[in-house]
Amino acid sequence: MDRKIFLLACVIGGLGVVFGAFAAHSLKPLLSSSSFESFNTGIRYQMYHSFLLFFVGVSTHLKPSHKPILFKLILTGVLLFSGSIYLLATNDLTSFNFKVIGFITPFGGLFLIASWLLLFRLGGKYASDGDFRNPMNGQVNWDKIVASNSGTA
Repeated sequence: MDRKIFLLACVIGGLGVVFGAFAAHSLKPLLSSSSFESFNTGIRYQMYHSFLLFFVGVSTHLKPSHKPILFKLILTGVLLFSGSIYLLATNDLTSFNFKVIGFITPFGGLFLIASWLLLFRLGGKYASDGDFRNPMNGQVNWDKIVASNSGTA
């Protein structure tokens, strides 16, 4: 699952860069300033959540069983939130009226908020023991304790 999360983070982040370049070089002259800002908001949130996915993928403070839940919340949130913003911002450039799907943007935002709240809940649960416990088995890592007290950590 960690590999899948890492790859999705790469794809979401890479697409964020592509969309940013496309917006700056091709869409800017075609969109109103408010539509351009909206498009950039979608990019910004997409990029924030690609970094969140990187963190989830490499974190040793999360149980492996929690990572798929966060993965699904973040993926769904980015697709609904950023995806709908992209479509709504470029609405004037197409013959289809994307305003009919505008109601899904807040649902995407709720998925993203839920992922942060779940991470907060899980982080508070497991990070309270500090970095001195192995999150996989809960055992104290005495080497880290000794290293931190000797200043070599």
